[in-house]
Amino acid sequence: AVMHDRKTGAEWTPLLYLSSDQAKFWVYDSSLSEYAALGFEYGYSVERPDALVLWEAQFGDFVGGAQTIIDEFISSAQQKWAQRSSVVLLLPHGFEGQGPDHSSARPERFLQMCAENNMTVAAPTTPASYFHLLRRQAYVRPRRPLVVLTPKSMLRLKAASSAVDDFTTGTFREVIGDDVAEALVRDGGSVDRVLLCSGKVYWDLLAHRSESGDTRTAIVRLEQLYPLSGGALRDAVEPFGAAELVWVQEEPSNQGAWTHMTMNAQPLLGRHLDVVARASSASPATGSAKKHQAEQAELIRAAFAR
Repeated sequence: AVMHDRKTGAEWTPLLYLSSDQAKFWVYDSSLSEYAALGFEYGYSVERPDALVLWEAQFGDFVGGAQTIIDEFISSAQQKWAQRSSVVLLLPHGFEGQGPDHSSARPERFLQMCAENNMTVAAPTTPASYFHLLRRQAYVRPRRPLVVLTPKSMLRLKAASSAVDDFTTGTFREVIGDDVAEALVRDGGSVDRVLLCSGKVYWDLLAHRSESGDTRTAIVRLEQLYPLSGGALRDAVEPFGAAELVWVQEEPSNQGAWTHMTMNAQPLLGRHLDVVARASSASPATGSAKKHQAEQAELIRAAFAR
C-alpha cells in the first residue's frame, strides 16, 4: 500500500488520493494466526455489507490453519447460520517448484464443500479478469464468500498482462474460449483436441502450443470453477465439434479440480472428459525442484501428445 523512495526514504501512498466518491481503503496488519484473522474477517464481512473484505494467505497452503472457520462458518454461512458474507479468501496457488508447503491452496477441499451456490471459487488468469472478479464481488447480491486461487509466478509473467481497455470495458467472464483456434477452424483448419484448464497451467500450455507450432489443439480457460456455467462452457467447446475433451491440471489426480469436473462438467457438457494430471500423491507436491521441472515438462507433453 505504501511505496518508498529508496534514495530519499520518502513515502507515497497512492490510495490516499482516491476521490471521495470512489472508495475508502483500509489496510491492517493482523496477528500471524490464520484461525483468528479469518474468523475476524468473516464476522466483519457479515456486519459490514458495504465493505469488500479480503484476507490473503502468504501461501495458499497456510489456509489450513483456518480450516475450522471455513468448515463451520464460511462454507455454510447462509444455510447453517442464516448469515450473508462476502468475505474474499486470496490464496496463492500454483505448482511452481517451491515444495509441498508452498504449492497448493487445496482447491479440492473448497470444491467439495460447494453446493447450493454457497461460495464462488475462481482462478483468474489475467489482471483484468481478477479486477472484474473483485468488482463483481463488491456489488453482487445476494452476497456469498469468494475463494480466489492466484499463482505468485503470474505477477512476473509478461504474457499474463492486460491492456488498459481490458479493465475499463467488459465484465468477468466465467469461461474464456480460444479465439485463435476458432479463427483457424473458420479458415478451414481442424482442431481435434480441446484442453480445458484453469490457473497458471494455461500459460504453460499456451507457450508450448506456440513453440511447437501446434494448430490442432484448442485451450479453454475456466476462470470460475464454482458455480460452473454450463452455457458458457458449451459455447466455448461448440466450435470444435466432436474434438476430444481433456481436463489438464497441475495437481495430482486425487487433488485439484478433477473430481469436481467429473461430477459437474461432464453432465453439463454431455461429453466424456479425459484428464492429464500428476500421479495421485499423498503430498501436494515434490520437494525437489529438478523433479518438479521434470513432472511439469511431462505434464505439458502429455497434454498435446496424440
